[in-house]
Amino acid sequence: MKISLCYLALLLSFVVLSGCSLRREVHDPVRTYVLESDGGVSGDETRPSPVVKRLPSLLIGVPESAPGFESSRMAYMRVPHELNFFATSQWAESPARMLTPLLVQRLERSRMWSSVIPMPTSIRGDYRLDLTNVVFVHEFLQQPSRMRLAWRAQLMNLKDRQVIGTRNFVRDKEALTDDAYGGVLAAHEAVSRLLADLQGWLVGCLGSDSSADC
Repeated sequence: MKISLCYLALLLSFVVLSGCSLRREVHDPVRTYVLESDGGVSGDETRPSPVVKRLPSLLIGVPESAPGFESSRMAYMRVPHELNFFATSQWAESPARMLTPLLVQRLERSRMWSSVIPMPTSIRGDYRLDLTNVVFVHEFLQQPSRMRLAWRAQLMNLKDRQVIGTRNFVRDKEALTDDAYGGVLAAHEAVSRLLADLQGWLVGCLGSDSSADC
């Protein structure tokens, strides 16, 4: 009888301890976010296309992330130069890869191109646009926090293999809340503004006789 009581006590202790350990292993669910553009039709999109005999075609290179931003992890900074990542929030893909459909959609509406084609493709286009050093980071360096987006753009004429121009683009947007979701909403607005900036730059590159606007 004593052995049975001891055995039951030991079993009860094991169940209690197991329950405690299971509760400690329960984590918050990981939330996954997509990148969307909040921009509608702007003045840039209704601007007439450059006067040419035939609208050129544009190839979109696969956007490349800046070092540290290659994954789908959602990055933030609390002190300068120190990169951290939210534990339970992430992008559906790396921000650079999610840019491609937004670029295609925006530039197709610009009336500047006969076609906008993402790479890889076997189609031979007239121009190629490449985005590199893509950065999406939620900065808590000030209050309220801000979402900063940046990339470097390069436009190339594929007929003569000449680079027409390059430019760095940066936009930041104040977050309504100091959490991952606040950063997502701010990123939607910031990417819309960056796409508008990029489109205006392309208009300048193709619509001038010199590279001064590019």
